[in-house]
Amino acid sequence: MKMIGVIPARYASSRFPGKPLADIGGKPMIWWVYQSASQVKDLKEVFVATDDERIYSECERLGMKVIMTSDTHPTGTDRVGEVAQKIRADLYVNVQGDEPLIAPETICRAIEPFYKDNNIMVTNLMTEVKRQTDLIDSTVPKVVVNANSEAVYLSRLPVPYPKNTDGLKYYKQVCVYSFTPMALETFCRLSKGPSERAEDIELLRFIENGITVKMVEVEQDTVTVDTPSDLKLVRNLLANGGKKGI
Repeated sequence: MKMIGVIPARYASSRFPGKPLADIGGKPMIWWVYQSASQVKDLKEVFVATDDERIYSECERLGMKVIMTSDTHPTGTDRVGEVAQKIRADLYVNVQGDEPLIAPETICRAIEPFYKDNNIMVTNLMTEVKRQTDLIDSTVPKVVVNANSEAVYLSRLPVPYPKNTDGLKYYKQVCVYSFTPMALETFCRLSKGPSERAEDIELLRFIENGITVKMVEVEQDTVTVDTPSDLKLVRNLLANGGKKGI
């Protein structure tokens, strides 16, 4: 099975413009993500997929494989879909470019289900919420799953509502996804539904159209860089000798 890693990276961002190039320990953030993905043995190649010449040039300077993609893609998954049209593979592993602390072994967990079940089209990672700030942070999507660990819903609100807290655990999304070519083709063909438009969480497009998203629980609790304050936290963690994860 041929698998490739794709790291979508765009310069424009409403919350943090230019964040893929934000400096962390003397290297741009995208470099840290690329290094982790490149250590995943199952991935034949890893590419940064961008729409910006500044990111493209920096990737080339640092020896990272990079593909220029359209600047009209509304989501990172659409960008991965364009890569799938250019580079044929059996599985595309999307590692978000704002996950500089992601560990190679965590990325591997998004691949494992495909070795066990040929019917799976999409996987995503999740981890138990350990920081209360994540629970109320609208930049951190929360996940609800069924008994088969399939996504029921993702929300920027803390769901489920805690009317009864007995045994209640909250989970948040870790932004590593794996897609079959058919899943990407279907995603790019479908329009945004009302839930995806409201929440601005692209995996809801699969759920709204009855496509199963297999969620895989991982131990690592990463820090997704959505704001300058997130970047400061990541810098402090690495400067203090912290290993990947928290």
